[in-house]
Amino acid sequence: MNHFYFMSLALGGLIFAAIQWLTGAMWSAPVRRISESFVAYLPFALVTTIILFMSLHHIYEWTHTEVVAKDVVLTHKRTYLEPTFFILRNAIAFLIWAFFGWKLVGNSIKQDATGDFRFNMKNRVLTPIFLIVFAVTFTMSCYDQIMSLDPHWFSTIFGLYCFAGLYYATLAAICLVAIFLKRRGYLAGLINDNHFHDIGKFMFAHTVFWAYIGFSQFMLIWYANLPEETGYYLKRFDQGWYAVSLFLLIGKFLLPFFVLLPRGAKRSEWRLIAVAIFMMVAQWIDVLWMVQPEFFADGPHLDVFSIGMTLGFLGVFGLCVSRFLSRNNVVAIGDPRLQESVFHHHQ
Repeated sequence: MNHFYFMSLALGGLIFAAIQWLTGAMWSAPVRRISESFVAYLPFALVTTIILFMSLHHIYEWTHTEVVAKDVVLTHKRTYLEPTFFILRNAIAFLIWAFFGWKLVGNSIKQDATGDFRFNMKNRVLTPIFLIVFAVTFTMSCYDQIMSLDPHWFSTIFGLYCFAGLYYATLAAICLVAIFLKRRGYLAGLINDNHFHDIGKFMFAHTVFWAYIGFSQFMLIWYANLPEETGYYLKRFDQGWYAVSLFLLIGKFLLPFFVLLPRGAKRSEWRLIAVAIFMMVAQWIDVLWMVQPEFFADGPHLDVFSIGMTLGFLGVFGLCVSRFLSRNNVVAIGDPRLQESVFHHHQ
């Protein structure tokens, strides 16, 4: 759970930065470096990925030869769901992400040092390639690492569902770090209420986007009513998991939706802080909802150890981000759009 959640935050930071380079966005110049700092977590994500590789036999039932031999569905999937192939393709995907993270963020930092606009142009060439490759590799990783926990179930929209959650939490994390840095004086004179208004609008929009994708996945499975598909949701509507499913509808969607709906909420730092923290916790619960029912049918299992483990991951993520920001400029001072962004305002 924590491996996938925090790895997604790191990748979400890279996605956010890539979109800004691709579109040539002006408003985001003061906060883009924050998203770039999330990529600093990827080396630790590599460690947790290796641990995952070493633990396949304890996590995934399709790694047990005797189970596959007795199961017709798993027998047909054994060419793809094979441990060596699983490790190979996920390792390649991770190396691709690390390469683009190194190149894109590296070019951004070099532009700070030299002011050379060519680094910006290099990133505008690299980002379309990255986004296309990322769409394929991240979808594959979602299928492999999360969906194959129940190898009998499948959803062609599952990768998009995971991406919607990734960006949902990433925007909330960017908002929190931006407010923290502003209050500490690092972004003084560079970021104003209009920037937070735009971040709040994106948080609001992706709350709706996540709900749309989640409903689309559920509605199609409910409508078709095929036994090989409905088992996934029946498991999550039973016993203690029903309350979690209800929380995702009411908490993860409706609460941020209505809180962020007024214009004033998107310009209030305290309300943004509260909603952003809630959204990050809600996404963690969503990942729990995707993972734990495959191991605990009676409901969520949260003890001191699991909460402590999550806090440990959060601490490592925060350490990676803070070390990156302490070693580099908190703002991309080489960005030619920075000066224009400082005076960013809404009509």
